Amino acid sequence: MRHPVFSNLLVASGFFALAQLMTPTEAVAEARLALVIGQSAYRTVPELPNAANDAKGMTELLGNAGFTVTTAANLGQNEMRAAISDFAGKVGASGADTVALVFYAGHGLQIDGENYLVPVDLDPKREADIPLQGVRLNDLLNTLGALPTRARIFMLDACRNNPFPALSGAGHGLAIVDTKAGAPGSFISYSTSPGAEAEDGNGIDSPYTAAALTIAKQPNLPIEEVFKRIRVAVAQSTDGRQIPWESSSLTTDFRFFGESSGNTPAVPGASAMALAGGTRSVEDWRKTLQGKPALTAYELVITEDTVEAYQAYIELYAQDARTPRLRTVLERRRQMLAWERATAINTRASFEAYLANWDNSDLAATARRLLLRVQNRNYAVPVAAAATPVAVAMAPTCPCSAPTAPATPANPSVAPVIKKRVDDTPPKRKVVETPPKRRPPPDDVVYERAPPPGPPPGAIMQGVGIGIGIGVGMGSRGGDDHYRGDYNRRY
Repeated sequence: MRHPVFSNLLVASGFFALAQLMTPTEAVAEARLALVIGQSAYRTVPELPNAANDAKGMTELLGNAGFTVTTAANLGQNEMRAAISDFAGKVGASGADTVALVFYAGHGLQIDGENYLVPVDLDPKREADIPLQGVRLNDLLNTLGALPTRARIFMLDACRNNPFPALSGAGHGLAIVDTKAGAPGSFISYSTSPGAEAEDGNGIDSPYTAAALTIAKQPNLPIEEVFKRIRVAVAQSTDGRQIPWESSSLTTDFRFFGESSGNTPAVPGASAMALAGGTRSVEDWRKTLQGKPALTAYELVITEDTVEAYQAYIELYAQDARTPRLRTVLERRRQMLAWERATAINTRASFEAYLANWDNSDLAATARRLLLRVQNRNYAVPVAAAATPVAVAMAPTCPCSAPTAPATPANPSVAPVIKKRVDDTPPKRKVVETPPKRRPPPDDVVYERAPPPGPPPGAIMQGVGIGIGIGVGMGSRGGDDHYRGDYNRRY
């Protein structure tokens, strides 16, 4: 006979185990917030039916993964900015233990090296309209990056073809975003490689979202492993035409399903995704791939998605049917890395270097336009900069005189400045220890003069005689006045 206490313990343990199985994310310590945007009903270009389906599927997946999801569809520019602002407010109020995720399905564009999310009311007449009518991806990244969070995840199914006829000079796909250049703790994923275009798909979901909805459900997969598997699945389903890409600066572990620990370091290798600073050289990849079947080697390099891996595969499997595809991917990746460097440096030399190698690319027209812009900027800077140090170095010592601008090609009317040799030895200071003696006033000066000829002054009437005698003797009115005073004082 069973004891009642033991039976109760068995029942309680069963209920506890069942609860753990039904709610796999309950053990997750962090708060989870998500914003899902599906842009389908564009007003000036054909609709994107799959974008609405993608947003619906991701809302369900993220809700099951423990996220509190805010879903918004078919947003105009003001509505999209308001949705991002409201979501940022929720993330900020949730605290530093928050994982914030944004999923966007719709059109995306790159203009002048900047990536833009496309509102449904966008109606551009020229490329210059995009900054006014679109929503910059960097604004979204920076808004959430300024908040204290555990992790920020961005999934962009936004690399479809450009549908706007007025934007014929826009580059294909999206430009590279290096998460390591911003605040740490970010993860960004594109539905295809930078500079490439993604397919909308023949099913109800795009190839990228369809793979994410299946693979992200697998328990206990770190986020880096999830997106590596997504990349392989999309490459297989599109016959190599579409290869997703990601960049990571995560500092903690994250799993969609299963326990994530904030103290567990992220899986190594994520920060090297498709960026120039891969940790493994081409020679290392040759050794790894040597002797493997072509399909196995192909899946390995697709999984890692680095320039070095693709180059090693092309060298070892030159006759394989998949090699031409990877050669195209490698060439485009190198081009986009060069473009990312050119726009990040943003100087005349950086754009000239890009055009020297990629003069016939789809971004060449943009590079020439940006080159002209920095040339105009650089033309004005040296003239203004040259005037300042010369004026300071040749400044006159007299504070009442104004400095003269030096003669330059921009100011030929001004005579050239002739540098004079200047004694740099500071003048000696005269130290006066005692105040100087005060000179006596003019009235106290005594002049020694001989008396005028004639009778002594006592024999003449005092006053009148003196004036006449002195006046006759000197013959000068000015001298007469001085001697009169002196004579009276002496005698």
